Amino acid sequence: MKYRILLLTLFFGLASAFSYAQEFNPVPRAWKWLDNDDVIFTYDGTYADSSAFVVNARTGKRTEGVKAPSKYTAFPVNPEGAVNLTYSPDSTKLAFTRDNDLYVVDIASGEETRLTYDGSDVILNGYASWVYYEEIFGRPSRYKAFWWSPDSRKIGFYRFDNSQVPMFPIYSAFANPAAAASQSQSPRVTDLALGGSLSETRYPKAGQTNPQVRIGIVDLDTVMQNEMSDCHFERAERVEKSITWADFDPAQDQYFGIPFWGPDSREFFIARMPRLQNTIDLYAVNAADGSKRHVYNETYKTWLNWFDGVVFTDRGLYMAREFKTGWQQIYFLSYDGKEFRCLTDGPNWNVSIVRVDEKKGDVYFTAKRDEVAKQALYKVDKKGTVTVLTDPSYNGAGISFSPDGKYFVASYSNLTTPTKVAVFQNRSKVISAAENNICAYSSDETAARVQGYIWNVELDRNTDCQKGMVVADMEGPDYDASKYALGKLVYITTQDGFNLPAIMVYPKDFDKSKKYPVHVDIYGGPDTPMVRDRWTHPTPANQWYSDNGIIQMIVDPRAAGHNGRAGLDMIYRQLTVWEVKDFCAWADAIKDLPYVDGDKIGVEGFSFGGTMTSMLLMQAPDKFHYGIAGGGVYDWALYDSHYTERYMDTPQNNPDGYEVSKVMNYVEGYPVDYSNDNGNVMLKLTHGTGDDNVHHQNTLQLLDALHREGKKFDFMIYPDGMHGYYGYQGDHFLKANHAFWLKYLKGE
Repeated sequence: MKYRILLLTLFFGLASAFSYAQEFNPVPRAWKWLDNDDVIFTYDGTYADSSAFVVNARTGKRTEGVKAPSKYTAFPVNPEGAVNLTYSPDSTKLAFTRDNDLYVVDIASGEETRLTYDGSDVILNGYASWVYYEEIFGRPSRYKAFWWSPDSRKIGFYRFDNSQVPMFPIYSAFANPAAAASQSQSPRVTDLALGGSLSETRYPKAGQTNPQVRIGIVDLDTVMQNEMSDCHFERAERVEKSITWADFDPAQDQYFGIPFWGPDSREFFIARMPRLQNTIDLYAVNAADGSKRHVYNETYKTWLNWFDGVVFTDRGLYMAREFKTGWQQIYFLSYDGKEFRCLTDGPNWNVSIVRVDEKKGDVYFTAKRDEVAKQALYKVDKKGTVTVLTDPSYNGAGISFSPDGKYFVASYSNLTTPTKVAVFQNRSKVISAAENNICAYSSDETAARVQGYIWNVELDRNTDCQKGMVVADMEGPDYDASKYALGKLVYITTQDGFNLPAIMVYPKDFDKSKKYPVHVDIYGGPDTPMVRDRWTHPTPANQWYSDNGIIQMIVDPRAAGHNGRAGLDMIYRQLTVWEVKDFCAWADAIKDLPYVDGDKIGVEGFSFGGTMTSMLLMQAPDKFHYGIAGGGVYDWALYDSHYTERYMDTPQNNPDGYEVSKVMNYVEGYPVDYSNDNGNVMLKLTHGTGDDNVHHQNTLQLLDALHREGKKFDFMIYPDGMHGYYGYQGDHFLKANHAFWLKYLKGE
């Protein structure tokens, strides 16, 4: 669930997917530095000459229709059946997988070299097992599990043995001959013709057997030497002799994180956790012989997160960790493990190290530090002084420095300011996203006490500073903010002292003397905030609520990440318990506002949000009256091992926690049955039968529990729908949900 797919939710839409003539301009989706001065931008992410332009940061000159280097646009060779083609750092070779084996191809000659020979439907070389793909590497990895060394001479890879991992079948009512005919990668698909098709996913649920992992390193020079010298061996044996296996016991119940090559290509850094995920060890694996040396250990009372975004320098590595202060801090760790220093302090969260200038002792990073709902660019110097470099009135994203560090590119926006992309000079003072240099600072806030909670309304803030060079602006010549439903940040403080942010959007013709129904959008998953002060583009989907006189809200609980580890640690071994309390606190704060109809508060969520929506309709139907729950986990024993156990421990070790967090146990509290149907409460469930993440099994078991209790509810199934609905299914989902809200929130 780390990488949540959210479709057609109120505020979040891709700007590029919508076009309003003269109102909104397209903005680049990506950018790369070509050298110290020139940066190339692309609207479609392909860097094709029709969509790309180059800006010279030094002169400001803009050149349209520039074709990017070939490695940004297309592969010069494309072997049949190749998956995850990846350039070597020197751009002379490509690595890929085929039929769960690892290959490399020389670009100049087109010659392929096969590096592994035992790939099958259960043995995966360089191709991730499902739980690693979903929870550790992330879906953007596209199952890739191999990594080039900086010198382009070695490839590190993970070998997964799924033979003991339980298989979960996903049935489709439709034949799938294309997938069945091409068994190039896992999972295996069987075409049943008129009987449909069957996908066999090796999916470990909580408490079940995980894949065994071996970590191999292939030295391409050694491969060639063995090819030439050991002719009396079979070719497969010669190549297999070229693999150096890291000194880890694959039989241990453990996880390995995303590895990192050291800058000299001699060591492959591997993070390891036991199954409980409360200890992490970092090892440096010798690429020549597979021996490992211990570099770093960290333990914590609940769970730990993986090393992410590690930056390697000549002296050591820089990383963001969160185990000591309750917030994320930047640490320096020498390669020998003897020097370990904390470089920052304060309430940092979502820290990402962007650049390290080791000569000056400066580390540049993005974080939510001054504002809980938006991030900015910061610099910490060798004295520990932290300086904000981008205007904290705006959310800064996509930070990319020129190779020499003199310039950087960033996009910036907030809830009421359309996205802009600019090139900035790297200076020691705050760099403004404003259009002029007159940026008077205002800290003016208003507050009112509501039901024992503090309700704060955040106003615009700017800072004296120096502007950048805007190269793209979404705001078109006919843009009129008054036409759109734009969000505002609000906060409550819970009775035990946690600040919870939300986005509130009023109808365009809002009248304080009237009462409005409220639609609340939630997620609730650990360290996954929904509330972000950034431009999200007014789409027809989210404008619909405003046009129909419905107040929209997005709310977050204490564990969303705004409150650091203090909020997160409270949910350990009892998912949904504190989340329910926090969402109920929001309901209490909302319902007594003079312009809110306290009897018509609807809630909607997908994935973890679906879990929470169904739980709220069963535990708090007096606060949340109507709900649409999509793709939810309704019994944590049915979800995958890595995600579930990091927060819940195993079902064997924490049976009470699993029972407390099981939605089915609260069905009796849902008040609507066929003898008591007054239209005041209603739950709608949706799920896709092809969901490989949260299996349809969850909803089927919840349906059965509702049936047993004689409950009345709505249900919509999407055949072969995944974890999110697309195309005609997405269109149907949107229209069906709108009809639901008109019926129950508007009485139409």
